[in-house]
Amino acid sequence: MTLARCAALTATLMLGCVDVPAQTPPPSAQLATVRARSVPNQFLGYGEVQPIAPLPVSAIAAGIVADLKVVPGSQIKAGEVLATLAGPEIQSLLVNREAMVRSAQGELAAAARNLTIERRQLSAHLSTQQAVAAAHSTATAAQAALDTAQAQLRAAQDMRTLRAPSTGTVLAVDAAEGQRVTAGQTILTLQTANRLWLTAVYYGADALAIRVGMTGQFQPASGGAAVLVKVAAVSAALAPDAGESVGLVAMGAAHWLNGERGTVTINGAVQSLVAVPTRALILDQARWWVLVRTAKGIQAQPVVPGSARGWDTFIKQGLSPGQQVVVQNAYLDYHRGIAQRYIPPD
Repeated sequence: MTLARCAALTATLMLGCVDVPAQTPPPSAQLATVRARSVPNQFLGYGEVQPIAPLPVSAIAAGIVADLKVVPGSQIKAGEVLATLAGPEIQSLLVNREAMVRSAQGELAAAARNLTIERRQLSAHLSTQQAVAAAHSTATAAQAALDTAQAQLRAAQDMRTLRAPSTGTVLAVDAAEGQRVTAGQTILTLQTANRLWLTAVYYGADALAIRVGMTGQFQPASGGAAVLVKVAAVSAALAPDAGESVGLVAMGAAHWLNGERGTVTINGAVQSLVAVPTRALILDQARWWVLVRTAKGIQAQPVVPGSARGWDTFIKQGLSPGQQVVVQNAYLDYHRGIAQRYIPPD
């Protein structure tokens, strides 16, 4: 092979076989008119369902854990009995409160008898209205004292029973059967069903446009039904290479599970973009092109593509509504003439 041919072949390979577009449309060219469409600016990320915060269930009083009925992972309902407290502390408190109730009952009975006597004596003109009013006041105070004592007894009885404050799942059991606990000590940790939310991370400069109140949808990776969500919180990136952390809550009832993952699409502001058939796009040397019909014929036009929908791709830069682009054999027409430029070896 001659030196001239070697040089021509080397230059062709270094140029990546970039061809000059034809100046007249080929006979087979099929053209499509670029049209403007209003589309929302969408942000696509990957999210995971997480608890907003775990809910600790603590002992109200000191005692010994008994009848522990749950294990980690147990599904519980609000008001369900989880365990009981026993021991001398609880028993002593109950005995004291029961004694207070009996004492209040005795005082009320005595006050009621005295009021009855005063009323009888008043009818026989042996007492006065002031004495009857005083006896009635004493009886009323005795009834209030009894109500208070009974409420305190019920509170002490409730201390013995540990109930679920909300429907959810047991995350951890922090005390063992027979263990002595103090007042306020955590016995169980729950993940409540109504305290789950969705967290997702978004990258790039466009993520800075995400605002609280934007809506979107969460599509579980398991293939379940999509859930409508709303942005509840946006946390700024802590590092230059980190993304924007976004917290989202369900719009309405959502039956999602902790740890469930999937894609999260957030709808931003509506913008006007032009759309072309995806097959009109040509990738050459890390740049996107389309073949545009002009007064001088078909010419290559650089573009910046955006998201795709169906068979169309939205163009951020490079095209205007009303222009016509080649959609049939666009890639072949773009590289037309490569055979003439290629010089085979001898």
